[in-house]
Amino acid sequence: MLKKYLLLLSLLLWVSTHSIAQLISDNQDIYKVGNSVNLSSPYHTTLSFFYNLEEGHYKPENAAKALDLSDVKDQNGQSLAIKLKQIFEGKGILVRTSEIPNEQNYNDTTSTSGESIYYFDKQKLPGIFLQKTGNTWKYSAFSVSQIDELHSETYPYGTAKLLNILPKIGNQEYLGLHLWQLVGLFIMVLLVFLSHWIFTLVVDKLMLYLFKRYGYGKVGEDYILPVARVISFYLIVVLLSLFIRVLQLPIEIWSWILIVLRTLKPFLITIIFYKLADVVGAYFSKLATKTESTLDDQLVPLMRKTLKAFVIIVGTLFILRDGLNLDIIPFLTGLSIGGVAIALAAQDTIKNFFGSVMIFIDKPFQVGDWITSGEIDGTVEEVGFRSTRIRTFRNSLMYVPNGKIADAVLDNHGLRQYRRFYTTLTITYDTPPALIDEFVKGLREIVLAHPDTRKDGFHVYFNNLSSFSQDVMFYIFFEVPNWGEELRCRHEILIQIVKLANTLGVRFAFPTQTLHMESFPEKKTLVPEYTGGYESKLNDFLQGELKKKKD
Repeated sequence: MLKKYLLLLSLLLWVSTHSIAQLISDNQDIYKVGNSVNLSSPYHTTLSFFYNLEEGHYKPENAAKALDLSDVKDQNGQSLAIKLKQIFEGKGILVRTSEIPNEQNYNDTTSTSGESIYYFDKQKLPGIFLQKTGNTWKYSAFSVSQIDELHSETYPYGTAKLLNILPKIGNQEYLGLHLWQLVGLFIMVLLVFLSHWIFTLVVDKLMLYLFKRYGYGKVGEDYILPVARVISFYLIVVLLSLFIRVLQLPIEIWSWILIVLRTLKPFLITIIFYKLADVVGAYFSKLATKTESTLDDQLVPLMRKTLKAFVIIVGTLFILRDGLNLDIIPFLTGLSIGGVAIALAAQDTIKNFFGSVMIFIDKPFQVGDWITSGEIDGTVEEVGFRSTRIRTFRNSLMYVPNGKIADAVLDNHGLRQYRRFYTTLTITYDTPPALIDEFVKGLREIVLAHPDTRKDGFHVYFNNLSSFSQDVMFYIFFEVPNWGEELRCRHEILIQIVKLANTLGVRFAFPTQTLHMESFPEKKTLVPEYTGGYESKLNDFLQGELKKKKD
């Protein structure tokens, strides 16, 4: 894919019909200058300066006359003029003569002082401007003092030396370009492929090998390698932006290439940080697995999405400012004003967002907890930015806004250490007190014998005389993690209670009305006969059922 893009770029450069970088957009105007140097207006000074630096009528000594050298000592004005033209080329500034004022007494209306100055580009070259001195317009003394610094900034890392070395190769024209430009283009493409090959070798082979050796092979393949590949493309763009300006390509093409390269830099950096968000998310996911709370598992995806959204927003602003040279201050101002209107229109959404923040900070529940509050009754499945998903016991899914949950009084059953089990055992009125006492003792032994009951906090007493029964309060706690285990324990306890009642001969009462009549000689009474021996029966139960349960 990279090779295709570079070949396309090369073909685009070759089809150019210009042999050198032409800064003047209106070519017909440049021939109005002739061999004279006219400095009577910004328009004439600009034409005189660039005309005497064009190929075919190259006279840098005449171009130097357009510079204010009053503050320059022991400095060659011709070399400064050449450097200034190279700065215009390297910055990709297209000089449009139709936009340059042709007035001798021109004043800059954008300046508060109304000075007689003219800026070519206040954003790209704020320090280079023409200034009226007497009756002539020249590049100001301040601009001349900035030329060396701007030239080093435009052609850094020794690339300025290539401007003097490459043209010595030859000026023969092939495919619309000079020989030295074609050689430079070939060297640049070769360097790009070589750097990409070296970086790929280091990352794909060496780095991945080291990750696999130390047991992080999956991390290297899934997270580090994609980031490294984008960094490789970013380095290629940096190399292209450094060396392609040395070729002095036609300004119409170079200005667009410069915009593309300048836009690619923040774009690729945005992609790098976007992918790094996955690396950060994977790291925090690993930390979340070490905690008992399941809410951390929900927080990590939200944090990753928030981080990615932040990266996209900031990256877009940098692309607009640094890549497309757009003034983002009015955009941010409008965004802040619009943000107020949006905030007023989306109060509930903002409230829900901050409600989700409070949920993650306070942690009133975690995923899997059973919570109740008013109409809310179910198990928490997921906590999002706007709402929390709760699975009800009807198996339906309830979406509750986080703002409502943050303000509600929640009963979190999932945080219970003990689960209460309370019931009333109703026995018939004909049950003797001695039997009731033994029955209660047996119930307590059942609680003590069960492995999942709380041994230091339960209550089993003969508690009430109701209208149709004698009531035994059975109040115990299970130490189990979830509702399913609680149901299992209830089942086991109730089975033991029924077995105890059958062993002792205890009958459970229910709401009935009994009519007592005189016994007939041939009929037996319905009232059972209690013959005693309850202690021995209880001992038999304890030695039998509960001992078997313990074993």
